[in-house]
Amino acid sequence: MKTEKYDDLVATLKERFEKNMGRHKGIKWDSVAAKLEAQVEKLKALAEMEKTGGEPDVISYDKKADEFVFCDCSAETPAKRRGLCYDKKGLDSRKENKPAGSAVETAAALGAEMLDEEQYRALQELGEFDLKTSSWIRTPDAIRALGGAVFCDRRYNHVFTYHNGADSYYSARGFRTRINV
Repeated sequence: MKTEKYDDLVATLKERFEKNMGRHKGIKWDSVAAKLEAQVEKLKALAEMEKTGGEPDVISYDKKADEFVFCDCSAETPAKRRGLCYDKKGLDSRKENKPAGSAVETAAALGAEMLDEEQYRALQELGEFDLKTSSWIRTPDAIRALGGAVFCDRRYNHVFTYHNGADSYYSARGFRTRINV
């Protein structure tokens, strides 16, 4: 990553961090900045998360791993990650009207991981997300083996978990990611 792009991204992350202190109580930006500087390779994934509309921000600190957790904190599921099947197998099973790709493979290409249900619910404790959209989440193998996939959203001040065929896609459904730095 070029120095100018690095500096711009770090400035964006710092500004978002300072505007949303409730997401990361007790965490100091200087500590986060030091981790980013020590792990410049993680900036590529954060840049992709930002570029696709995720608005990544620090949501916690993993004391055991000594890592900060960045997560997509856009109000709605990231705009440039919507309208995708769950995974490649679901995409390949579509006979017609195939979307551009799948959530699992796109997350891997970003260099980040999709949220699971527990992580999605933890994010919802920090704010109100997906009030108009929904997000695919990492689906348990037993459900995926039967052709299903799981997604979540927030409606009526409650987080809901639903199921759909992995081959389905909707213009208002995308996915959220996270990365540890």
